Amino acid sequence: MKTYCVVSDCQHCEQRFTSLLCRSSTEHLQQFNAQKVSSHYKKGQVIFNEGAYPFGIYCINSGKIKLSRQGDDGKEHITRLLRGGDLLGYRALLSGGRYNASAVVLEDTQVCFIPKELFVTALKNDATLSFEVMKLLSTDLQRAELKITHLAQKPVRERLAETLLFIKETYGYEQDGITLNVRLSREEIANLVGTATESTIRLLSEFRKDGLIDLDGKKISFLDMQGLVKTANLQD
Repeated sequence: MKTYCVVSDCQHCEQRFTSLLCRSSTEHLQQFNAQKVSSHYKKGQVIFNEGAYPFGIYCINSGKIKLSRQGDDGKEHITRLLRGGDLLGYRALLSGGRYNASAVVLEDTQVCFIPKELFVTALKNDATLSFEVMKLLSTDLQRAELKITHLAQKPVRERLAETLLFIKETYGYEQDGITLNVRLSREEIANLVGTATESTIRLLSEFRKDGLIDLDGKKISFLDMQGLVKTANLQD
């Protein structure tokens, strides 16, 4: 069950330099601040379910979230990983459709909910915000096209290395500077890669033997960044 909480106003939010909403005009930012509803979710809780209709958008104040959908095979398919400052639910809201994925909390997370009418009104009247949303939608499309291309052309080993690098870019390291700052199960990593869990387990073991990473339960540490980039077949 979610719990309501008190967070700082939008002008002093810790995500004010990263959140798209904070690029709104002062007037609209004040309106967001006055009408937002802040909630705290525990690990494993669902913020919204695939197939539901949106009543607004969510801005992540802190924490980590995955977007996942059920495939025809009944298995979970993770489409995105999100962090503080990211927005949730804007595509379904703007299209007038249903959510095409569920938002599930990976660790204790705090989000702010902005009602649909307020967000849409701001888009209509704030050119800067509208342009930022268009850029976000364009980035989403580019990311989706790239993933489709890689699924069709790249072998699983390269996709796994690329996925690990993507997780690092999303969540960064812990204080030791080498351990990924998120705990994902082997199944979740496999869902991100688009392969079987068994293949992911085998390849992670190979990466460990090759000295690319170290494994400690769900903890994954990078030992050879250049080696991972090379394995992913990416340009440095």
